[in-house]
Amino acid sequence: MNTRIVFVAFGHATSIFLATTFALCVAFDVLFPEHAMFTVWQKLLPGFTGINWSSFFIGLIEAYGYGWYITLIWVPLYNVFASRSSRRHKNKSSR
Repeated sequence: MNTRIVFVAFGHATSIFLATTFALCVAFDVLFPEHAMFTVWQKLLPGFTGINWSSFFIGLIEAYGYGWYITLIWVPLYNVFASRSSRRHKNKSSR
């Protein structure tokens, strides 16, 4: 059984998830300005200044980039621990 995660697939999936989440949150801010979260985005995304088109696209690109950052850290760690775990399991079952 292959327990490894495909790096590129995970990277795109995570990045698109974060970019979509960002876009939905900005839409929420536009629809419900009294509950706006853009101050949080200003702290998390350098260059994001508020609700305008240039800031939106900067935030979208940065959210996508954060997905790849997560992928660069998480996938190799998962693959190392999953391969160790499967080797231990294989060694126990062969005894």
